[in-house]
Amino acid sequence: MENTLLSDFSYILLFIVGAIVFLVGGLITAWIIRPSRPNEEKQTSYECGEDPVGNAWGQFNIRFYIVALIFVLFDVEIIFLFPWATVFGQASLVELTSGIWGWFAISEMFVFIFILTLGLVYAWKKGYLDWVKPESKTKDFDSKVPYSLYENINEKYTVTSGKVK
Repeated sequence: MENTLLSDFSYILLFIVGAIVFLVGGLITAWIIRPSRPNEEKQTSYECGEDPVGNAWGQFNIRFYIVALIFVLFDVEIIFLFPWATVFGQASLVELTSGIWGWFAISEMFVFIFILTLGLVYAWKKGYLDWVKPESKTKDFDSKVPYSLYENINEKYTVTSGKVK
């Protein structure tokens, strides 16, 4: 029996070692054949096509984290619903307990869903799900160009009924 057990584990160990060799081999091959031409533009940080502005330690609104936690909460609920659904309908358990198993399982799930719904209602009542739009701040800019020239340009290129004036 021990030989069989050892050989089963040796297959798993063989796959793990093979995966590590494949990973390290791919990384080393890529490191050898890739061109290395660093320049200033390549070494800047990159975020969705935008140049970074300011410090990376900017503060985020706490609502981002609250919404993420609520998402995780309901994601966990879904994870618990699938095993429950597979065990709930097992005919052997229902027959073994004379039908009490079904009532116990369904009441247990209603309590679970009620607690999660209570948490959602609490977050809703506290206003954690309300998204506050930031106010746009306009800066007063003293321009040497008179404001009437801007109005003339805007009037010239205003679209009315599909045609430019």
